[in-house]
Amino acid sequence: MEKKTISHRRSARVGDGAPEKELSEAVTHLLEECRMVLPGIQALFGFQLIAVFNQRFTELSAVDQHVHLAATALSALSAALVMTPAAYHRSLKNVTTRFLNISTRLILGSMSLLAAGIAIDFYVVASLVMENRSICIGLACVLGGLLAGLWFIFPRCQS
Repeated sequence: MEKKTISHRRSARVGDGAPEKELSEAVTHLLEECRMVLPGIQALFGFQLIAVFNQRFTELSAVDQHVHLAATALSALSAALVMTPAAYHRSLKNVTTRFLNISTRLILGSMSLLAAGIAIDFYVVASLVMENRSICIGLACVLGGLLAGLWFIFPRCQS
């Protein structure tokens, strides 16, 4: 992988607004972030798939089973979005700021879907434990808000 990074450093376009070294370093960091997030998404997705085969899954209402399916779909889409920058990177001849901008949006979109999937599945778990649906929805919203705050708002406040 290091050879690929070096070849992109040499071939990065300088004329698109970013110095070659800065652009190459930003792309390297972006792809590393993808590699860091992906195992967590994959683990969550695996647990979501396994849950369907658990005996307690049949105790869920049809609505909650569909809600779990939606959360699983969000996790799958999140994984797809976070893997896209690496696939895109492999097909490029020159790394550009456009690649960096598109990939950043893909990762942010992935994290948004992941936060929604986690919060929605948290609702499903809470509904197994508690009988009050309003409290379950409230807890899921709080968790979704906390994830959004930590992943999107907090970093912006620090820069």
